[in-house]
Amino acid sequence: MQSLPLFHRIAGQPVIVLGQGEAADAKRRLVERAGGRVVEELAEGIDIGARLAFIAHEDEAAAQADAIRARCAGLLVNVVDRPALCDFTVPSLVDRDPVIIAVGTGGASAGLAKALRLRLERLLPQRLGALAEALFAARPAIRERWTGGSDRRRALDAALDEGGALDPFREGAAQQVPAWLAGDDGALAGRFTIRLRSNDPDDLTVREARLLGQADAVIVKGAVSPAILARARADAARLLPDDPAPQIGIVVAIEAA
Repeated sequence: MQSLPLFHRIAGQPVIVLGQGEAADAKRRLVERAGGRVVEELAEGIDIGARLAFIAHEDEAAAQADAIRARCAGLLVNVVDRPALCDFTVPSLVDRDPVIIAVGTGGASAGLAKALRLRLERLLPQRLGALAEALFAARPAIRERWTGGSDRRRALDAALDEGGALDPFREGAAQQVPAWLAGDDGALAGRFTIRLRSNDPDDLTVREARLLGQADAVIVKGAVSPAILARARADAARLLPDDPAPQIGIVVAIEAA
């Protein structure tokens, strides 16, 4: 990755938006949609502690000058249509509040990001946010039933998986949370082996990709491509064949092609 995607909380906070015209208006709407307070003067925004600045000047020199001033004041800067001047880019958003899916291309192609967003809009249920809210409300009950963090994660992985009790694509999944808490968690555990056919992650089967995404530990045997390992959870332990493997949870051994 050439960019680290982050979600920045700006509700009630000042955000600088400079410029006139359609692009500047779009940034103002975006800031207001996220609950931020638009400030249209750079000096004022700096004085009251703004942390982000959107610059939408059509004039190149003006855009560069304000970007330098804002950056020197410690702000993160986005300059519309000038990726080289940006500290951050703005993704295309799929909004299922509180679930937000951001599609970015690092400024390479806003059109591609938009096309992907529109495809995802058609795929993702409108009630996806209700499931997130139901799971948030159930957090005390989830912690009471599964006291260990790894146990909770495996139970949620099983429930939210395709065909699981809380499959996000299933109608009425949010209403199934109490029944899931009272029933069998169906959590997967054990040791599994993936024998690669190539170092192309697209050659992974659906089951193999799912196992990698759920693994607590990954044992690497041979020259496995970083692109394959990137499919595993970032917090999953990376082990060599001689390393002691965990006795609980999901352990996946990957054998190079």
